Amino acid sequence: MSRKTEISENLKVSLRNPEKEDLPVLWELIYGEEEPEFKKWDAPYFPLEKVSYERWSAGMKKQLENGADHQKLIIADDAVIGTVTYFWEHERSNWMEIGIVIFNPAYWNGGYGSTAFRLWVDDLFARFPAIPRLGYTTWSGNERMIRVGEKLGFQEEARIRKCRLHEGRYYDSVKMGILREEWESTH
Repeated sequence: MSRKTEISENLKVSLRNPEKEDLPVLWELIYGEEEPEFKKWDAPYFPLEKVSYERWSAGMKKQLENGADHQKLIIADDAVIGTVTYFWEHERSNWMEIGIVIFNPAYWNGGYGSTAFRLWVDDLFARFPAIPRLGYTTWSGNERMIRVGEKLGFQEEARIRKCRLHEGRYYDSVKMGILREEWESTH
């Protein structure tokens, strides 16, 4: 897939590789506000440590130059609204974990995240034919993320109770996953 190639379900949502020209917009979405709304849901128990644009973009440019393929931008209405990512929990055993962040709250609860996540899972299962399963971890306070997974056929595989402390309250860590054959039979 070339850098310009997009994965698209319809005109509403598409995924594409980030490019150098996207970096100012992406940095602004992540670090532009002192207390961004998305951080209330995206692992709020881990603080968002602001990084200068220069330092952050230098790292991102290096990743782009090296052909990193672990992240795609989520595009809606011709704008970057979020990202999808993957990382290897253990590459030798094909254990891949995935994630999604919709930075702009105007795009929450409208099906954008579900559509982007579906596109991402399709893409990863196609690009990595040896992967038997994809999974992600969220927390019990992020009910929307749990529902996105359930809507797409992911199952709760583990729940570590009362291990995430946020604003004086304990929440569970929730691990969701789907097997390739489960995905292929429903999508």
